[in-house]
Amino acid sequence: MRALTWDGAALRVEDRPEPVAAEGMAVVDVHLAGVCATDVQIVRGYMGFHGVLGHEVVGTVQEGPEAWLGKRVTAEINFACGRCAMCARGLGRHCPGRTVMGILGADGAMAERVAVPVANLHAVPEGLSDEAAVFAEPLAAAFEILEQVHVRPRTRVLVLGDGKLGLLCAQVLHQAGAEVLVVGRHEDKLALLRARGIDAVLASAWSGEPAEVVVEATGSPQGFLAAVRATLPRGTLVLKSTFAARPEVDLAPLVVNEITLVGSRCGSFPPALRALAAGSVDVLPLISARVPLARADEALRLAQQPGVLKVLVTQ
Repeated sequence: MRALTWDGAALRVEDRPEPVAAEGMAVVDVHLAGVCATDVQIVRGYMGFHGVLGHEVVGTVQEGPEAWLGKRVTAEINFACGRCAMCARGLGRHCPGRTVMGILGADGAMAERVAVPVANLHAVPEGLSDEAAVFAEPLAAAFEILEQVHVRPRTRVLVLGDGKLGLLCAQVLHQAGAEVLVVGRHEDKLALLRARGIDAVLASAWSGEPAEVVVEATGSPQGFLAAVRATLPRGTLVLKSTFAARPEVDLAPLVVNEITLVGSRCGSFPPALRALAAGSVDVLPLISARVPLARADEALRLAQQPGVLKVLVTQ
């Protein structure tokens, strides 16, 4: 099969062995794969991953248990052992022996087919398009904030960053009743939020007023420093960015201002799929381009261009 691979030096679309539906696994025919900021960071050295990229996927089960055959699915990305203490607590995404689709030790979805654990499959609701369903993984990551931070109605939340994840986080927090302000650098992206009744302002026009909850989704080390300054004393700073760089961080403001620091990564898929099916989160305007798998290396380069949001890899 054809797949987009990264070997630590170059991106290539090349032939790869067909995935196998071993015990407990399913093989999914990929319809669409999304390019994520994490994919971009991987080609900059993040996680040291070599293999097939891609962890945002929608497709049809080709091989696996009969009950799943022919079903349209998306899939959670952490492949847990199912036996350790973390798995016993229902925290397989923190299993110390896990692999992660397209990120750590497991081939990803920018391919014709991908193998995933049956336990990770989620049926796509009837009537939900592939182009919406492929957002299940990043939207689940946005919903994870509500599992980690108590956001009350009218809680003042500041989201720094108007990339794909920042826009999704803003919509999730807004529908939870928070008073959300998004600060970004791209007027066209911020306009998407204003159309849904969410306050958004260019960084150059932002007053700098701090908030009790700040979500850092800039994808840059400089964004973390801005987020610390923007968090009220005894407030909560939620970190969503991952990047290959290893910045020096002054922890003193976190201590002096008694800021709660929350790392936030993957989330549960059911809330995301319900929101997509209900239309309470609008994802289709976030699609900037569609690139066929045969030119998937171009998709990674395109995703790094200023102003580009979601790039989808098609078959």
